[in-house]
Amino acid sequence: MKPPPFHYARPDDLGEAVRLLAADEDAKALAGGQSLLPMMNFRLARPSVLVDIARLPELSGLRREDDVLVIGAGVPQRTAETAQLVRETCPLLGLALRHVGHHQIRSRGTVGGSLAHADPAAELGAAAVALDAEVVVTGTSGRRTVPAADLFVAPFQTSLSAEEVLTEVRLPIRDVRCGFAEIGTRSGDFAIAGVAAVLHLADGEVTEARLVGLGIGGTVQRLPKAEAELRGHALEDGVIDAAARAAADATSPPDDLRADPRTRRAALRSAVQRALKQVSNA
Repeated sequence: MKPPPFHYARPDDLGEAVRLLAADEDAKALAGGQSLLPMMNFRLARPSVLVDIARLPELSGLRREDDVLVIGAGVPQRTAETAQLVRETCPLLGLALRHVGHHQIRSRGTVGGSLAHADPAAELGAAAVALDAEVVVTGTSGRRTVPAADLFVAPFQTSLSAEEVLTEVRLPIRDVRCGFAEIGTRSGDFAIAGVAAVLHLADGEVTEARLVGLGIGGTVQRLPKAEAELRGHALEDGVIDAAARAAADATSPPDDLRADPRTRRAALRSAVQRALKQVSNA
């Protein structure tokens, strides 16, 4: 398999990258390339120009700013997965990243690239929404901040304009418990269904719950009925089972070659149970 013809550009800075993207509506930013290049090989994507942003200094770095973990969009997923700072401040991110493809994929794929790709079965998208993250993007009109919940609009589509580059991810650092689980045919495959869970407990009861499912629709999505089953209760087996049933019953997953809706609902129910068990056993 070979991609269709394209031009290649490697800008020296972020400003030049934005100008190159703005100059051609069919141009596409290239970071790790772990999702874009296979799509090009299958002729599912046909960019006229690849603008290589992988080595831009503005997209690097991983740091803490007060109560926010800031990750440059160009940081490799494996780097974020193994970083001590991530484990200490945002453990859900590490839990989610373990499920992204294989070691080789995570070594090349970037944090920002996964979010910008907007795969509805992507682990990082679910984690970002569950953590109430924000992304910073830069375009011809300057910088702006977009809540992760507003980033994903359709399969492989975001709310960013064509010339905007996702430059960093900002994750609030909070005293919460988290869990992540997904069900797939094999380790490293795309998930049939999965969930990222973020809970706050006080006096043994759930006071806040954010559950975000993946692989169950056109985008990653909150599971409000399951969240409601948790709030105000101790995280016991009966409550966990009720939340898992509510999550499965309230979803309308797609029917495709990998799984039918019934299978996806069953997978989501199991994933919610597993993720909440992680939280209760923490």
